[in-house]
Amino acid sequence: MLKVTVWNENRHEQKNPLVKEVYPQGIHGALASFLSEDFTVRTATLDDPSHGLTDDVLTDTDVLVWWGHLAHDEVSDEIVEKVKQRVLDGMGLIVLHSGHFSKIFKTLMGTTCDLKWREADETERLWVVDPGHPIAEGIGEYIELEKEEMYGEHFDIPAPDHLVFVSWFEGGEVFRSGCTFHRGKGKIFYFRPGHETYPTYYNKEVQRVITNAVQWAKPTALPKPVYGNAKPLQEIKAK
Repeated sequence: MLKVTVWNENRHEQKNPLVKEVYPQGIHGALASFLSEDFTVRTATLDDPSHGLTDDVLTDTDVLVWWGHLAHDEVSDEIVEKVKQRVLDGMGLIVLHSGHFSKIFKTLMGTTCDLKWREADETERLWVVDPGHPIAEGIGEYIELEKEEMYGEHFDIPAPDHLVFVSWFEGGEVFRSGCTFHRGKGKIFYFRPGHETYPTYYNKEVQRVITNAVQWAKPTALPKPVYGNAKPLQEIKAK
């Protein structure tokens, strides 16, 4: 069974009673609750020793799910580098909502990952633009969320390998809300929904997308590339 680590900074839940009401077990607890139906799941938070991402935990993780917002700068650069190396070595990474501004996502993207945003209780409609992609399996033409935070273009990321979802918001903006990337041997999926004051992670279709994404991002048994000076495979004739 795939081994999944759900990482959450766990700060909103301590500071905002509304978030605590929506997610009494923390956002990480809500994510772990449905993911544990299909995978072996552990959780980790910012205030754990080594942010809960020790060498042993990272080595034992097939896919890492990441949620952060208030405390991106508090994440240790050393831990970010270790997570990056694990992704390059094949660990999957699922980045949710405001994790777009996390150190690990910006490091792997190489851009600012900035965007427009607004909190106005807007309807969000996530259109499936790649219905053949495995992350969209079991989803209809779109997912509709009654209330969400708006993220709008331009989203400063590299062109995705695949664009699976595009969001439309009640205020008129659109956003590339489901994007896949490959870095080294690792697969990355960014998924936009999940503002902390809305019960988005209880939505069954959102849960299905995240579950599909974890399955898609699992490591593959590919040999590690060999780099550096190489001997010829056959004799090179003098010319």
